[in-house]
Amino acid sequence: QVQLVESGGGLVQAGGSLRLSCAASRSIFSINTMGWYRRAPGKQRELVATITRGGGTNYADSVKGRFTISRDTAKNTVYLQMSGLKPDDTAVYYCNAFDFDNKIYWGQGTQVTVSS
Repeated sequence: QVQLVESGGGLVQAGGSLRLSCAASRSIFSINTMGWYRRAPGKQRELVATITRGGGTNYADSVKGRFTISRDTAKNTVYLQMSGLKPDDTAVYYCNAFDFDNKIYWGQGTQVTVSS
């Protein structure tokens, strides 16, 4: 199992930046893929970005060029650096871990609100 704890959400003006952190309870190097998802009001949860054990990254088209996913394996932490934020980025952001035994884990979520 793995527990995930997100932090770093908040209120920011359009065009601003935030960095989200996701601390895992065990080595993230032992996890297949970690990622960030978000759920906006009235919408379904959607993929934002993922990073594999090997370091490969993937982004939703809507955030390419603005968001960057990274990790610090020494701290067992995955980050989401968000820049050029738009009101449409307002959502609850969830950290996700997809383990090698196909189990999926979620954090509790952190609210990001972008004002226009």
